[in-house]
Amino acid sequence: MDLHNFRRDYLLGGLRRADLNLDPMKQFDQWFQEILSVKTVDPNAMVLATAGSSIEVCQRIVLLKAYNEQGFDFYTNKHSAKAHAIDQSPKVSLHFPWHFVERQVIINGVAEPLPDKDNDEYFASRPRESQLAAWASQQSQKISSRDELIDRFGLLQQQYPEDVPRPPHWGGYRVVASRIEFWQGGANRLHDRFAYTRDADNAWNSQRLSP
Repeated sequence: MDLHNFRRDYLLGGLRRADLNLDPMKQFDQWFQEILSVKTVDPNAMVLATAGSSIEVCQRIVLLKAYNEQGFDFYTNKHSAKAHAIDQSPKVSLHFPWHFVERQVIINGVAEPLPDKDNDEYFASRPRESQLAAWASQQSQKISSRDELIDRFGLLQQQYPEDVPRPPHWGGYRVVASRIEFWQGGANRLHDRFAYTRDADNAWNSQRLSP
């Protein structure tokens, strides 16, 4: 299959410095609210990249569950491959691939564990089936068959007929950003890119980058 001609032009609009908020978190919020208005599937889906202590880099999609001036939150099984990689090296990257509106956001930072209070509150808000699945799945571990997983799920339904406690190995991380880049597609491949980085005083500075 020849993929050479799989291309399109980017004509939805540019990004100028005059349009940017001085605070990248406010800029992210503005773009995220615009994404929500598009009514797309999984608007909070983001790619999480980890490296761990080896040279292997791994990516997977996780769901953004909160964001504020402190960072970007997601939740996972702490026995998972991603959690082990974060334990080895907390430096991570997040990527929001909003290609359907010709935009991307790339975030570099450090993943820090969320406190038990936050973990408990979010776990309690999850559907019962998702709570049981957090117990049933030994995430990233080998499994003999899907039937084994289904059987384990059924046993847990009997074990916890009412409230489901949060597994001790389940919780969240907050990615504290040190760099946030906003990318807007442009005509003739002359895309617009602005990167915010923190200075020694923890203030944000932005710089236009060549596409």
